[in-house]
Amino acid sequence: MSSSLGKLFTVTSFGESHGKCVGVVIDGCPAGLPLTVADIQKDVEQRRAGASVASTSRKEKDEAEILSGVAAGFTTGAPLCLLIMNEDVDDSDYEKIRSKLRPAHADFTAAVKYGGFSDWRGGGRFSGRMTATFVMAGAVARKLLSAIGVEILAHTVAIGSVSAKPMTYKSIKQKALKDPLYCADAAASQKMAELIAAVKKEGDSLGGIIEGIALNVPVGLGEPIFDTLDGDLAKALLAIPAVKGVEFGAGFAAARKKGSENNDPFIIKDGKIVTATNHAGGILGGISSGMPVVVRVAVKPTASIALEQATVDIKKMKETTIKVGGRHDACIVPRAVPVVEAMMALTLADFAMRAGIIPRVLK
Repeated sequence: MSSSLGKLFTVTSFGESHGKCVGVVIDGCPAGLPLTVADIQKDVEQRRAGASVASTSRKEKDEAEILSGVAAGFTTGAPLCLLIMNEDVDDSDYEKIRSKLRPAHADFTAAVKYGGFSDWRGGGRFSGRMTATFVMAGAVARKLLSAIGVEILAHTVAIGSVSAKPMTYKSIKQKALKDPLYCADAAASQKMAELIAAVKKEGDSLGGIIEGIALNVPVGLGEPIFDTLDGDLAKALLAIPAVKGVEFGAGFAAARKKGSENNDPFIIKDGKIVTATNHAGGILGGISSGMPVVVRVAVKPTASIALEQATVDIKKMKETTIKVGGRHDACIVPRAVPVVEAMMALTLADFAMRAGIIPRVLK
């Protein structure tokens, strides 16, 4: 099982959904970074289940702890170990359906790959619970990136059939974080909430689209031809459970454009070479261009639903039906927004260190 990401700024995730804890070890974090639990907790709170109509009824406190790598308020250069204890755990609903394969989950593939020994409680390592570890590590990466002026924000642009109208970066920064669904378009957010409530009442679920934006990214991040910036970003984002698609800039829409429509003309602005448009999403040839890095991810509907579905009992090797109980989000999109930010931060911090832009010791 592969649990590590990054080359110089390396994160290793550990724990399970219904185990004692979930956590992450960060190796390669520069020494001299001011860091407190509050820096990490702020991002963790955004991912935590809240009062939104979309959220699960599982209410974890999600109180982050720093176990190592910090002394007198600064990182020491030693590995950082960050931890969250699991407290609101209930395996009873999973015990009832233990041998039944939940549609759209990793139950079948994990059972075959790991010989039936994989943790079945809440999906184990394959649970969205593991994204809490990504967010903790991402908080550290974001603080590193802030030292070189890089800012990362993500927001909900679609849930089900409801899409938000295009917004400026300034509007997204001002409005998205204040919205319960992290949508900068208030009118669309209201419609999204109504749609989620209706679908939840039916025992069903919804997916959507999240857009992530990184501002002030320096030119030159990326190591072609195989360690491209967009390639590693896509890898990190696809590690988020439920993400089924990734596109940059114009993305798939570029396939329907002419070259004259999709190309980004170079211009000089304030003494710098920039592009008049940003259909490339801030990445050219796998290398950051200095324009905002813009990526969108497609999030599938929450797989655990109350409706009866067809499946197989793997122990009896017999076709049957299943109704998934337990506590699940009717729509995972809002809670995945800070996770998208975290994965972008982790990738950009690693590449910034590889480029020598972030040094090993901060002064």
